[in-house]
Amino acid sequence: MDPLALLTLQALNALSLSALLFFISLGLTLIFGIMRVVNFAHGALFMLGAYVGVTAHNASGSFLLSLVAAPLAAGLLGLAFERTALSRLYAREHSAFLLVTFGLALALTEAIRLLWGADARQAELPDALSGIVFVMDEPFPVYRLLLIGAGVLCGLGCWAGLQRTRLGLLLRAASQNPVMTAALGNDVGRVRAFVFALACALAALGGALAAPLLSASLGLGSNVIIDAFVIVMIGGMGSFLGTAAGSLLVGFAQTFGNYYLPELALGMTYVVMIAVLVLRPGGLFGRPE
Repeated sequence: MDPLALLTLQALNALSLSALLFFISLGLTLIFGIMRVVNFAHGALFMLGAYVGVTAHNASGSFLLSLVAAPLAAGLLGLAFERTALSRLYAREHSAFLLVTFGLALALTEAIRLLWGADARQAELPDALSGIVFVMDEPFPVYRLLLIGAGVLCGLGCWAGLQRTRLGLLLRAASQNPVMTAALGNDVGRVRAFVFALACALAALGGALAAPLLSASLGLGSNVIIDAFVIVMIGGMGSFLGTAAGSLLVGFAQTFGNYYLPELALGMTYVVMIAVLVLRPGGLFGRPE
């Protein structure tokens, strides 16, 4: 294979992986940036999205329906959890959030095991997405191009929503000074509930998109949550732009590491993280509290 074609294909593979990582790490960033909550259950919600997506796809035959059902189910679950559990803890120490969200992760993983069993499940791609296109005379899966496009649309949509809308202004105000935001007549509790539900929905959407490639399995959540936390640390806690940059760095490090240095591929992500944190302890775009 031509070296330039190989480099291009690997870059496209890295972009598709970065898109999947972006969906879950973006939710973590939104929750921490606005609510100051570290959500250990985010990987389990990604896994839930994969299982719900596979089930909806197999039952209906519609891949598009699976991309609606998964974020809807996770969003409603996240909304119920925030209203019944997290909303009671905002006046307490942050360690309370760690314990509660970790408990949710364990409970959700066990619930998935009871409902779907221990076997991995995978959804078949529709014919329109199972083909290939030729990039520099080399075949490349259409579905991976869809993942790249979905990641770009998600990033642009969230950025526009946060920076160009009244709702985004309210979210940013609630993240910077919730007391003053509430004093001006805004319901900060509803803002937090919306953010948590949206972040859960984004994680589940990523899971539904990943299911045809990675399959839905009980270990999926624990695998992706580590990468998500690494991305957030690289980019800076609560930074939207940092999350995008961190997703790209981790995606490229894992893809090129697996191809060129397979023996060291597992550590490539951590090498990138350590290098960034040595130079910028708060992350690439982190801001001091």
